[in-house]
Amino acid sequence: MQGANYFWNYVPMLLQILAACGLGIGMVTASWFLGRHRNTKAKLDAYECGVPAEGDARGRFSVRFYMVAMLFILFDVEAVFMLPWAVIYRDLPKIVGSRLFGFWEMLVYIGFVLVGFFYIAKKGILDWSSDKGDL
Repeated sequence: MQGANYFWNYVPMLLQILAACGLGIGMVTASWFLGRHRNTKAKLDAYECGVPAEGDARGRFSVRFYMVAMLFILFDVEAVFMLPWAVIYRDLPKIVGSRLFGFWEMLVYIGFVLVGFFYIAKKGILDWSSDKGDL
């Protein structure tokens, strides 16, 4: 370390951070003073993708909605785990020392995924034509 002179190396970074924060605060302040502020009913309403809001916001959702969300997470996580496995599959025997360890490991994982898939198929989650609102 160079003593007190060492901290002077960080002055340009500090100035850049201050300039970025100052620019951001300046733009927000300028838009506040220059912009028009007319609060109309349309501006104060909750935005629902262009659809007029009607009814209570605390309405009940079908269980099917949550099951499809969990299904998405299940298959998304499957892709996240399978891609790195596929990339290093040929190198796995050198890494773990066993020739078929990577194969059996992925077979067990796919077994868990298939159990989840068969569960949702048995519950009828994927059959949208017979939706009765709730399961």
